Amino acid sequence: MKIVLLDGYTLNPGDLNWAPLQEIGDFTVYDRVKPDEIVEKAKEADILLTNKSKLTAEILEQLPKVKYIGVTATGYNIVDTEAARKRNIPVTNVSEYSSRAVAQHTFSLILHFTNDVARLNESVRQKQWAKSPDFCYSFSPLTELSGKTLGLIGFGSIAKEVAKIAHAFGMRVIAHRRSEKPATGFEFVEILPLETAFRESDVVSLHCPLTEETKGIINAERLGWMKPTSYLINTGRGPLIVDQDLADALNQGVIAGAGLDVLSVEPPSLDNPLPEAKNCVITPHVAWLAFEARRRLLQMTADNIKAFLNGTPINVVN
Repeated sequence: MKIVLLDGYTLNPGDLNWAPLQEIGDFTVYDRVKPDEIVEKAKEADILLTNKSKLTAEILEQLPKVKYIGVTATGYNIVDTEAARKRNIPVTNVSEYSSRAVAQHTFSLILHFTNDVARLNESVRQKQWAKSPDFCYSFSPLTELSGKTLGLIGFGSIAKEVAKIAHAFGMRVIAHRRSEKPATGFEFVEILPLETAFRESDVVSLHCPLTEETKGIINAERLGWMKPTSYLINTGRGPLIVDQDLADALNQGVIAGAGLDVLSVEPPSLDNPLPEAKNCVITPHVAWLAFEARRRLLQMTADNIKAFLNGTPINVVN
């Protein structure tokens, strides 16, 4: 059984053991491949694994040996699932492996704005504290989260972990999702209409899937619903946001700031307006990158393959 992973570096830059996949069959991993190299690298694969390498219908037509495609991520839009289905190739993904890690990163972005740790630390390194006439100082008022309102757009596994943390901080937690019923164990979360959630939140955090309906859900109109003192956090999907609309809102003071871990195109184009926007903090899609989360992802990828080989496939998305 020949297993090929097209882009393994981000999953395992060297700190994990490939044993869970090596134990299943003849395993070959590439750090990354260019689009025009995919067919050559994958032509002998029975099992093909990908994270961000796109598998189009045209590419799949040139890979007649492939019997199974595993996406080493939750999102699977990089695979033409319909083309795979027509060839009876199951496509699987891995979900909920990084919920706690992404929730943790969500709050690291929120706390950046409330506690200003990086800027204060840099000022101390620049000897500003040593020269201060007072025993303490800040550049802007620091903010207590207790009593503030967190609005979650989407209420899946990651949003639930974020809600738990927010509740522990003493925040009011509201959410917008398709179902109006509160989830069991989350009765403290108020389910509200979309516009109400935007208008009442001090922090809006995006956790909805990327669909035709949610693409560009953050646009000029909805940013206008937010308080001028509020913050937008996105650890979900970059295309949920219209980049220029958010940049304009930040530069014009429509909202106070934005913390982003994802952008509409990754790596970003040089003309993306957000890295230069006022009070916009961006991390390079690392919310999922915790060692423990990646180890979990690797094992769950192997478990998906084993289930397929045993004739009981799991996590099939097509």
